[in-house]
Amino acid sequence: MQRSGRIKRRFKDGATSALTKPPGATRIEEACAGLHGSEHYRISVELAHHISWSADPGGAIRTVSSRWEEVTGIAPANALDNGWIDALHPADVEPTLDAWAHAVAAQSPIDVDYRLRSAGGSYRWFRSHASPYLDEAGLVLAWFGTLDDIHDRKRAETALVASEERFRLAAQAAGIGIWDYDALLHRRTWSDEFRGMLGLKRDVPAEPATALALVVPEDRPLLQSLINSIPDGNADARFDVTLRIRRADTGVIRWMQTSGWRVKAANDRIERVLVTVRDVTEQITAEQRIRWAAEHDPLTGLANRTTFNRMLEEAIVRRSGDDSAVLTLALFDVDHLKDINDTMGHDAGDRLLCAVADRLGAAMGNGALLARLGGDEFAALIETNTDGAAHARFAAALQSLRQPLMTELMTLDCQATAGTAVFPRDGRDAHDLLKAADIALYAGKAGARGAISNFQSEMRAGMQRRASMLSVARMIARDDRIMPFYQPKVTLIDGGLSGFEALLRWRHDTLGVQGPDTITAAFDDLAVASELGERMLERVCLDMARWRDAGLTLASVAINLSPAEFRRDDLFDRVMAQLRQHDLPATLIELEVTETVFLDRGNELVGDTLSAFHDAGVSIALDDFGTGYASLKHLREFPVDVIKIDRSFVADLAENTGDAAIVDAVLGLAQRLGITVVAEGVETQEQAAYLLSRDCALAQGYLFGRPMPAAQAAELLRSRM
Repeated sequence: MQRSGRIKRRFKDGATSALTKPPGATRIEEACAGLHGSEHYRISVELAHHISWSADPGGAIRTVSSRWEEVTGIAPANALDNGWIDALHPADVEPTLDAWAHAVAAQSPIDVDYRLRSAGGSYRWFRSHASPYLDEAGLVLAWFGTLDDIHDRKRAETALVASEERFRLAAQAAGIGIWDYDALLHRRTWSDEFRGMLGLKRDVPAEPATALALVVPEDRPLLQSLINSIPDGNADARFDVTLRIRRADTGVIRWMQTSGWRVKAANDRIERVLVTVRDVTEQITAEQRIRWAAEHDPLTGLANRTTFNRMLEEAIVRRSGDDSAVLTLALFDVDHLKDINDTMGHDAGDRLLCAVADRLGAAMGNGALLARLGGDEFAALIETNTDGAAHARFAAALQSLRQPLMTELMTLDCQATAGTAVFPRDGRDAHDLLKAADIALYAGKAGARGAISNFQSEMRAGMQRRASMLSVARMIARDDRIMPFYQPKVTLIDGGLSGFEALLRWRHDTLGVQGPDTITAAFDDLAVASELGERMLERVCLDMARWRDAGLTLASVAINLSPAEFRRDDLFDRVMAQLRQHDLPATLIELEVTETVFLDRGNELVGDTLSAFHDAGVSIALDDFGTGYASLKHLREFPVDVIKIDRSFVADLAENTGDAAIVDAVLGLAQRLGITVVAEGVETQEQAAYLLSRDCALAQGYLFGRPMPAAQAAELLRSRM
């Protein structure tokens, strides 16, 4: 109260000194008195919704409207002179009186906000506005003013400031930069975080040209269009754009996600534009890595199958109806990759695949689309003037692949087979073109390894036959249609039964019993060959168990194993499990293999598997001996118990001295090595006599019995008893 009293005295003293009557003061007072009459009444009526007031030239309050008492609870008479100061908020007294004293001294209008205590004791915000009333000489005759209730607006402004501060703090905590543009005041504000993202110092002015200059040229139009749209007033209220900037301090390119809001007034004019900026470089980089990984082969870096299929489809769409260019597709299959993986490890195989990718890229040159489709298969797509030009580039690629891969530890042989197809001659869409190239590749692997096979329409029929065989073979295995037939093996010296060879037959619903020639393609397929082999072994073991249970004396049975079955690591376990399940000794089983087994997989793995069978008591027979490669080498390195002379050498024993010489050599070699010999395809007594004269112990053929079902084989066993 003492401080308030001093302020009142100061203002009162000032007012008094200002009211010291100069010459003509009486005339001024008379004018004020007149103004306080009818004119003041007119003004009060016009401003009835405000608190109206007037003051003398020195600033002392002379009148105040009745609404003053409604708001403050103070009688108007008590507000006169300096009484109104008692209603001021203590914090607003000094700044309000200073502003009022300055206005009186300068004879200039006053516009000041302050809080008045209401009748209930709370404070509300008011805006006080007053202007001096001057006479002709420019002297102040009186002051007229109003008090407007602005409490709700002040609360809104305070809430807005608090909200903006919370937003600023949240943006700062989240690492978000802010670009704020006040369109009414043409004022731009950048947050420190935004300047930091751009690599700018804090004192750099917030000029659009500065930010625009840091945007990479390719993305600059995106930002420029946003800047240009601000004054138009017809742009969307919300906008998002992601662009790249080059930092001003380091020159490093960063990705910025820019999101903005345009705030419009009631007249649809833009009042404000608020832009938030977030550095999303790490996010985009991670997304790019994920996208790259999804579209590329991780080992070679080439496009993967999905990406290549899409690129092939796009290339076909571009070339459709254009006869000026030829689109040629080639599929490359790396030969013997499995052998390298099995014998030298997958690291060696991976190095070979990377070398193939590099060599293909170098040989194809620019403009070729390359991909690794998976495993040992690559693809290349070339657009040339003629298919001959493409063929020349593919041939050069194959030639480059033939060079051995030299490493610090080993040398890897490298070779591939290729199949090609031309759009639109061989296929009018991506699926058909890939199918045609795949058919050509399959034909090449069957008869032209290491070379290029161009698609021919007749190849499709062969592929369809193969697909049909595989389908039938799957049905045979699934529906348990296998029925082994047994061909007798006899001792030539007395014609006695030595054992059987189990031959695959299957039951057709209408055609009856069918031979393996109807499903030959199945024996080259890993999955199907394994299913057929397992069903065949199961049926043979079941027949032998029935014969035993019927009291028959069992003879050994030879079962053929396809090369594909040796590609499974569990071959030994599967065979032995079947024998254990039916309680059959291993000595009753003989496994027949051809020399292609040794060529299809690494010798070490095949040798380990055959040795395991040999050690378990299972006999190993080398079938079709003399028709393969490096037979003597196989006899030396693998546990072979039986050699089967191929029927092609037996058929012409009497007429072909060359065949006789081969038979004699095989028999002599086997005797030196202690290996049993079985001659296949014996159909005449002359053949049997010749073999017996050369000490061949065993034979099989139509002379001794045709393949027969299990029931007839049982009768043959019973006849021995």
